[in-house]
Amino acid sequence: METALEVASGSQRQVEDAGPSDAEGPQALPRQEAGSPSLQLLPSIEEHPKIWLPRALRQTYIRKVGDTVNLLIPFQGKPKPQATWTHNGCALDNSRVSVRNGDRDTILFIREAQRADSGCYQLRVQLGGLEATATINILVIERPGPPQSIKLVEVWGCSATLEWTPPQDTGNIALLGYTVQKADTKSGLWFTVLDCYHRTSCIISDLIIGNSYAFRVFAENQCGLSETAPVTADLAHIQKSATVYKTKGFSQWDFSEAPKFTQPLADCTTITGYDTQLFCCVRASPRPKIIWLKNKMDIQGNPKYRALSHLGICSLEIRKPGPFDGGIYTCKAINALGEASVDCRVDVKAPY
Repeated sequence: METALEVASGSQRQVEDAGPSDAEGPQALPRQEAGSPSLQLLPSIEEHPKIWLPRALRQTYIRKVGDTVNLLIPFQGKPKPQATWTHNGCALDNSRVSVRNGDRDTILFIREAQRADSGCYQLRVQLGGLEATATINILVIERPGPPQSIKLVEVWGCSATLEWTPPQDTGNIALLGYTVQKADTKSGLWFTVLDCYHRTSCIISDLIIGNSYAFRVFAENQCGLSETAPVTADLAHIQKSATVYKTKGFSQWDFSEAPKFTQPLADCTTITGYDTQLFCCVRASPRPKIIWLKNKMDIQGNPKYRALSHLGICSLEIRKPGPFDGGIYTCKAINALGEASVDCRVDVKAPY
């Protein structure tokens, strides 16, 4: 049995093989027998239609509310096939969704996605009696709503029990969990105690005796936490124990100490123009005042030198020393209990 394509090709060959006398008038055409199907000329298909769906679109394509959706889908077919889009089996809303069809691809564009744009988008590429289809599932999500309520069920010892109800709106996607926070009335600062928690009740432990706490719960999905969170109406008061413990008195240890260098300065030789640093370590309480001397002359405030002191480590940087910067350098530490000093010799030589 001949296919429609073979019949069309055979009829086309008959037209081409007809002589000039056959084209003089309608009487030259062969008569159609009664009851025989009418012959129609179909365009020759050089390349069957086919859609190349990107790997990222073979699973659910998730976007946030307000994001741009820009899908480029390549296809093949020759002559140029006709590409059409549908959303959940219906025509697209041209006020929100725009489509551009080219010779080898089609583009679906949504400037600002909304939750109503979620659903099944079907691309159909038709050429003659042949067609190819592809389905893309788009899911537009947003932050979830807050849990509907939170209740302080019980307080005992240093623990509290909480219960809450799930949010009415999960943001068009399943929740990742809940984030539970606590705040004491003294500081008023919120701290996270549970993250990505999946149940709707929990026990908060290790609360400080004598403090009062409020609690709140956020819902969370792929877009993040809910914008607001319900707060417990009642405070959890952690009562102090009736037992009073008396501790024995003790004398305060006196850490006062006169300055003492634990690491002295070391003699060094440097080359003209190369920065040089001197180091030493001192221990003292209270914190001593550090003074640097060169040949027994105070060099504090001289831009040629940079002195630093941190956690007992003293350093002196000699910036680009010259021949006259050599000599005896002294680091002196002074506090209310006494003073101490260390010396070193610095020689500056010309470069080779």
